[in-house]
Amino acid sequence: MLSGAILLLLAGCGPKSGVAGIDPQDAAKVARGKEVYAASCAACHGASLQGQFNWRQRLPNGRMPAPPHDDSGHTWHHPDEVLFGITKEGLVPGKYGPPGYVSDMPAFGSILSDADIAAVLSYIQSRWPPEVQRARGEMLKNRRG
Repeated sequence: MLSGAILLLLAGCGPKSGVAGIDPQDAAKVARGKEVYAASCAACHGASLQGQFNWRQRLPNGRMPAPPHDDSGHTWHHPDEVLFGITKEGLVPGKYGPPGYVSDMPAFGSILSDADIAAVLSYIQSRWPPEVQRARGEMLKNRRG
């Protein structure tokens, strides 16, 4: 299944340290991220981070719907570097997805500043329950191990 292949590829990508500027504990950054998310991300990923309907099933065009960014999706499984890279560069085949993979995820690097991308990721992460944040921390620590 291609979505599984994407997840496997993403799970092993990127450096193992955090991206500077992503801080789900920074109230000002989270507030800015909420605004940017509403303006730039919610149309596809949902106002409540719920993703598109049937996000695990292919669309008629063969592409995958936008996944949720709440704790029901796989976003929290990925290191900050990968999340930042996908947001900035889009889902680049061979880097963040399988070679030849086509995605509807646009690159926001020419639209959003790095600070805005970090703010969006801070907002998303601030919405994850404490148990998911703890599990993510352990998972990422074990990858560095």
